[in-house]
Amino acid sequence: MSAMTPLSILDLAPIPEGSSAGDALRNSMDLARHAEMLGFNRYWMAEHHNMPGIASAATSVALAHVAQATSRIRLGAGGIMLPNHAPLLIAEQFGTLAALHPGRIDLGLGRAPGSDQATAYAMRRSLAGDSDDFPRDVVELMRYFAPAEPGQRVQAVPGAGLEVACWILGSSTYGAQLAALLGLPYAFASHFAPQMLMDAIAMYRDGFRPTAAGQTPHLMLGCGVVLAESDEEARFLFTSQQQSFVNLRTGRPGKLPPPVAGFYESLDPRARMMIDHSLSCCFVGGPSTVRRMLEEFIARTGADELMVTCNIHEHALRKRSYAMLAGLADGLQAAA
Repeated sequence: MSAMTPLSILDLAPIPEGSSAGDALRNSMDLARHAEMLGFNRYWMAEHHNMPGIASAATSVALAHVAQATSRIRLGAGGIMLPNHAPLLIAEQFGTLAALHPGRIDLGLGRAPGSDQATAYAMRRSLAGDSDDFPRDVVELMRYFAPAEPGQRVQAVPGAGLEVACWILGSSTYGAQLAALLGLPYAFASHFAPQMLMDAIAMYRDGFRPTAAGQTPHLMLGCGVVLAESDEEARFLFTSQQQSFVNLRTGRPGKLPPPVAGFYESLDPRARMMIDHSLSCCFVGGPSTVRRMLEEFIARTGADELMVTCNIHEHALRKRSYAMLAGLADGLQAAA
């Protein structure tokens, strides 16, 4: 793949109907191996809780599992929801990963709970806090990765002095402002929350301040991609994600359903509008269709990197979609 617009993978470790969390995590290991072979830049997993269709709640443990199958591709969290954790514990977890896999570990940080309020309370035993907590916790966490100083009372072991690249994740301008202020790379969740995409891009780039953490802005944008041999087949496969999205938004989260012909057409106009808006950065079709969509997206946003997620019910077809995307990469980069 060309280095102009690197392509990376966000694996949500989907649990398809008819399978288990163990199956999903074994699929993740297989997909990570596949991604490395295809030349993808990064392989990230995300923290979600109390979600019957997502297996990566213990994100650092899941990453340790898939790391066994790879040797070169960068691995990371996209992301860790920092309000759920003490910064020291995350520094130790990702310091351990970095000690085992030097120079390969990324740590994306978000301020959302990755769950509903009841689940957040079950994890934290308290919902106390204010808007200053997340920036302060990010700074504290980054300090644990710096070389330990003489007399430092609290150290991350492993962690201190290791190369763990920190990112800020977001779906609003808040994360863009923080990433710019700290000189960190920024990943925007346009794959499910594109509403503030262009505002966040402008705020990040215009406000970026070079720091010891980073000298130039690096913008990674999330997008969904479902590639198949034809537009019709891809749209059919995409109905699994559409069903899952509608189920989640209507309070009925569950495992990833198999595709259903005509699902989108069967929805009422309000549900269609919700899908069209929230999943507008999901690019679905055959190779020529998806290439055109991705070219337009890169040209419109100037993305430095794309983080691609693909939720297809059948694991083999999900792997095929990523393989087809890798095959598009050279032509895509030349056009960009």
